Amino acid sequence: MADVETLIDETTKGDGYVTHVRVRQTTNDKYPCGWDYTLHFGTLEGDTILRYDNAHERTHGHDRHTTDGVEEIEFPGMSTLIQRFRTERGELKDERSSDTH
Repeated sequence: MADVETLIDETTKGDGYVTHVRVRQTTNDKYPCGWDYTLHFGTLEGDTILRYDNAHERTHGHDRHTTDGVEEIEFPGMSTLIQRFRTERGELKDERSSDTH
């Protein structure tokens, strides 16, 4: 059985948005990079604005989901990816706020 250690599992809601970050370090063969993660930013209605995940790493690698679709990305390491997600989430939230004003 593979070892799993949850390092981050947090959900925040506010201003019509939800952010869910779950990061687990694992020895499970499904995740060759050693991480099982979901970094999600979306609306409270269930729409995805931005999500990074490796739910199907063995067959699809690492994915970046946006309103425009899904693209496979190179995995830059967990710390770098979390920072990239937080930066993009902030930019997207700012863009969406300025679109409504």
